[in-house]
Amino acid sequence: MNEGQDSRQRRRLSPWQVVKSILAAALGVQSEEARERDFSKGSPAPFIIGGIIFTVVFVLVLVLIVQMVVSSAGG
Repeated sequence: MNEGQDSRQRRRLSPWQVVKSILAAALGVQSEEARERDFSKGSPAPFIIGGIIFTVVFVLVLVLIVQMVVSSAGG
């Protein structure tokens, strides 16, 4: 196998695998097998972008929950 094919094959993770890895990493329950797969076959870009998106959504949800609680408490 030439280097070009190896590079393309190395980066082939499905979007679902990337999402599952990001969520598992966020919760701290990533399996050793999945971690090895991510580091050996995955490009870092989807994980970085997905992690940033997850963090922004997580913070926005927390802000929304806090605003709902404060408004229902009469504040």
